[in-house]
Amino acid sequence: MRRAYPTRKGEKAMRYIVPGILFIGLAVLLAPATAVAHCQIPCGIYDDSLRFVMLGEDVTTIEKSMRSVTELSAAAEKDYNQIVRWVTNKDEHAAKFMEIVTDYFMAQRIKPVPPTDSMYNLYVKRVTVLHQMLVTAMKCKQTTDMENVTRLRQLVAEFKDLYF
Repeated sequence: MRRAYPTRKGEKAMRYIVPGILFIGLAVLLAPATAVAHCQIPCGIYDDSLRFVMLGEDVTTIEKSMRSVTELSAAAEKDYNQIVRWVTNKDEHAAKFMEIVTDYFMAQRIKPVPPTDSMYNLYVKRVTVLHQMLVTAMKCKQTTDMENVTRLRQLVAEFKDLYF
């Protein structure tokens, strides 16, 4: 008579491990993704001032990260682990900044205006400054040039004046 379960050492454990791995893999694939940005349904719940605070925090974090990368890179003994961590932090905050600009302001808050509308010039100025913010944030990801941080702060202040 043949046994229903394997009897060799290790095969019994494999009977539980393989289905467990498959279950975990399936759970990860089917788990709902979490949205970081504000939803894109017309819920009407916005906190524009908070978004400007968030942009400011991202710029400050980018600045600190750039300073740390520059300092660590200039050291006689390089701590590559910390350099990589600061570069990653800088890039993540530049990406968060870009996400607020695109997903929140450009996609939801700045509504297109026909060229014949009296608000058209303001619309063009707002979109132009938002685009400049995106390009400057991209440059922050590419370099450790502090002029990009200064420019980003100027652009945020300019956009805030245009927005409110």
